[in-house]
Amino acid sequence: MSNAPNSASPLSLPPQAFLRRDSAPDAEFYRFERLVTHIDPTAVAAVTQLYRQFLPAGGAVLDLMSSWVSHLPPEVAYGRVAGLGMNMNELAHNPRLTERRVQDLNQQPALPYGDHEFDGAGICVSVQYLTQPVAVFRELARVLRPGAPLVVTFSNRCFPDKAIYAWQTLDDGGHVRLVQHYFAEAGFEPAEVFAHRPKYGDPLYGIVAATPSAPTPNS
Repeated sequence: MSNAPNSASPLSLPPQAFLRRDSAPDAEFYRFERLVTHIDPTAVAAVTQLYRQFLPAGGAVLDLMSSWVSHLPPEVAYGRVAGLGMNMNELAHNPRLTERRVQDLNQQPALPYGDHEFDGAGICVSVQYLTQPVAVFRELARVLRPGAPLVVTFSNRCFPDKAIYAWQTLDDGGHVRLVQHYFAEAGFEPAEVFAHRPKYGDPLYGIVAATPSAPTPNS
């Protein structure tokens, strides 16, 4: 996976950008578990490498919009892996999770965790479904410790009925700029962009940014 050009620029998003074709509550859509991976093995490996690079070993990690697999590096032990997703049966199949919660972030974007609980967090191939993404990213900034990373990965696949209109009207470069916009609006440090674009197979984009570091004494 290579660094991609950082082309962040202001976005002007119309109100309908965060609407979806299927506006029904997500609980019904996710009622039955889907024990499948939504990207191919090389894209999964790219996700795992980003987690290996940015999520600190031994730390407390939040897997947001989690499911039956977290793609964490198998050789790395974490002190805590909290999974928040939409289907408890999927979460129960995930052996890396040390705790599990079900919550519809589109109905309730406030996270059920205290301030500065986590040393890192990830959202894997799910950011396209958030209808209040900036609110969720602000909550992530709250629950992450100062200087902690958030790793957001996505490909070119989605459930079209549940992805927001903005996602469906943009190309891959537009998706990158959109997620950068979420980070910036939530007060994260400038984001790094990573791209895995094989000739054959699923592309994988990673956007990584940290929460602002704590001020040093006398600064």
